[in-house]
Amino acid sequence: MSFINDRFIKACFQEPVDTTPVWIMRQAGRYLPEYLQTRAQAGSFLKLCKTPELACEVTLQPLRRYNLDASIIFSDILTIPDAMNLGLYFGEGEGPMFSNPARTEHDIRALHVPDLDHLNYVYDAIKMVNHELDQRIPLIGFCGSPWTLSCYVIEGRGKNGFPLIHKMREENPLLLHELLDVMAKSVTAHLNAQIEAGAAAVMIFDTWGGQLRTQDYEEFSLFYVKQIISGLSRNYNQKRIPVILFTKGGKHWIETMAQSGCDVIGVDWEIALSEARVRAAGKTALQGNMNPEILLQDPAVIRSEVGEILASYGQGSGHIFNLGHGITKDVPPEHVAVLVDTVHELSQAYHR
Repeated sequence: MSFINDRFIKACFQEPVDTTPVWIMRQAGRYLPEYLQTRAQAGSFLKLCKTPELACEVTLQPLRRYNLDASIIFSDILTIPDAMNLGLYFGEGEGPMFSNPARTEHDIRALHVPDLDHLNYVYDAIKMVNHELDQRIPLIGFCGSPWTLSCYVIEGRGKNGFPLIHKMREENPLLLHELLDVMAKSVTAHLNAQIEAGAAAVMIFDTWGGQLRTQDYEEFSLFYVKQIISGLSRNYNQKRIPVILFTKGGKHWIETMAQSGCDVIGVDWEIALSEARVRAAGKTALQGNMNPEILLQDPAVIRSEVGEILASYGQGSGHIFNLGHGITKDVPPEHVAVLVDTVHELSQAYHR
């Protein structure tokens, strides 16, 4: 399978490109007025995620505005625990919450890899988006890492520091490993199903891995990420499927992430791309790493920051421009156009 615009795929594998590709985490989101209209039509965030036609629509919305080099399916990292009947819901202004968190030995041992039929809405949306894209650009599938999913499953909601999972890590690590193992098997199955549905790349969001100490990161997070990557369909339907690993706060572990089997390391803004590139030592491409707050600044500031990030990575392929985390809801949509156009304009000099 080939794409009319294949910069993103080529950059994932560090192959030559004419200009640095760019896409944006949460590019389909609340900063777009058309997204807010579709969200209102759905009636709830979960209904939006679980209605393939609406998920397809919001996935395509940013592509109508911007010359992006990749799309990412509109979904949520918590679809797997939701399919485990843990009672996912979104409190108004409070983020994700579970009515049936898993905290005890009985709770955790009752969990199993979910029936993927419960996640068909994700795969149907991927098929719909690919039909609309008609090979113009690649579509990225994604899931949360086992550690990140378990943070929510044990705590029952987003909470600073997620103290309950750390308590379990210290007092009953074997039980926590049981949960992480189930999550890893579930993530592997879900990502492979997304690949089968048409995802041209997949991304693992280890959003809360950066909270761990180095030894704990390798034992409770990276170990299971490696397990997932080794179980993915990396060659499917005569195409290579790149894997992106993003650990927010993971600047200390570039070397170990580069040995995980992933093709791309997502980098937040806490480390310069020049340093990350040296430490990755050519084993992986890099994705990132503008601070989302820059998009609230004047266009001249955005252009300047884009230039500095491109210069930090330097000559050659292997860089996918992105933010160091998801775009925020208060970003003016026209500022995103400045970002995308500037990346394409200024990066040409680094690919001659």
